[in-house]
Amino acid sequence: MNPINIDVLVCGGGMAGTVAAVAAGRNGAETLLVERWGFLGGSATAAAVGQFVGWETEAGRRVIRGIAEEIVDNLRARGASDGHSHFVMSTGHRMDQVSYDPETLKIVLDELVTKAPAHLLFNTVVMSVARTERTINEVTVLTKKGTIALRPKVVIDASGDLDVLARAGATFLSLEEGETLQPATMMFRFGPIDYEAFNAIPTPEIQALAQRGVHEGALARAALHQSRVTGTQDGWFNVSRVSVDATDPFDLSRAEVEGRRQAFAAANFIRENVPGCAGGRLVALAAQLGIRETRRVSGNYILTVDDLRRGRTFSDVIACGAYPIDIHPTTGTGLGFETLGKDHSYQIPYRSIVPSGFDNVLIAGRGISSTHEAHASTRVMPNTMAIGHAAGLAAAMIAEGNIGARELPVERMQAKLREANAYLG
Repeated sequence: MNPINIDVLVCGGGMAGTVAAVAAGRNGAETLLVERWGFLGGSATAAAVGQFVGWETEAGRRVIRGIAEEIVDNLRARGASDGHSHFVMSTGHRMDQVSYDPETLKIVLDELVTKAPAHLLFNTVVMSVARTERTINEVTVLTKKGTIALRPKVVIDASGDLDVLARAGATFLSLEEGETLQPATMMFRFGPIDYEAFNAIPTPEIQALAQRGVHEGALARAALHQSRVTGTQDGWFNVSRVSVDATDPFDLSRAEVEGRRQAFAAANFIRENVPGCAGGRLVALAAQLGIRETRRVSGNYILTVDDLRRGRTFSDVIACGAYPIDIHPTTGTGLGFETLGKDHSYQIPYRSIVPSGFDNVLIAGRGISSTHEAHASTRVMPNTMAIGHAAGLAAAMIAEGNIGARELPVERMQAKLREANAYLG
């Protein structure tokens, strides 16, 4: 097959990549979205996280809007989400959320991308990358029909693990002394649940139950957190903890097995011990582990946890966030959870989605240029959708202007983001 020329190539159809493709397509770029699964959504669908958290400050000020909010509206219109709400985690922390049905989300994302318009290439993985100095010239992907050479003007690496940049020889940020990659989670759907009884459990009692589950070896962490599937008596449980380097194929394979083992052990404990759950069973497992952290690129600016805590402002802001600094340790059963303040938010600069050493590559998703601690906040899906919105728009502008990523007129991009209802503070 002859090489395919394209304006914008988005590698990875998770929430960040999907939004990036929509934004690029809407802004006139011929866009191709490559995804290894046969559907979009990534952690939201394949890993079945079941809820988006981190839309607003503790005081209720919404800092994520734009295309991300369109997705919520479409889910609500289909009866697949009740929209924005709040809940208290089994750890005692109050959180804002949007619960959703992962299966309906797949349809919503299909429609958004095809109407943008952008092209889709499912069941496809990146094989190799050809680079000349600061430019990626060609990305070779493997499909059911063999290999296809793609020649984009701009590449958006939205693969989560930054596989495109890894194959292109990019520089990544290292963990500091004492830091470890955050563990993964195997989500599972359990039901039916008597939600009247389940929701009536006092927080101290559910915390004690979680501690008991850890003590008995049935729970990997002291949590019984779940998100209800709209319109059903089932919930997706987020209670496992699997240490893994998801860029190592053998370690990832081991971790998938361990995640399923933990899920079944947790489901049995929940059925036998948690009020409202006696009639339930494990209904479904996520198709893959939910990965919190792997590679983080070295970009033109490294966002730090101090930037987040201080609410530092940036002239090249492209997105905002307000989610706490949420660090799951590799060992032990606890949780590091630092809230940022009553009405505190932070900004993410454009420079943090531009990898060092490249002129035609942008990042969308959890792998932006940030420290390990800052990543613990920026990694959540509402944030990555906002980042994806900016990356898609920026890529379209770079392709249209035939310019390098650093030459992008940031003020013009910011104006376009605001016109599209994005929040920049």
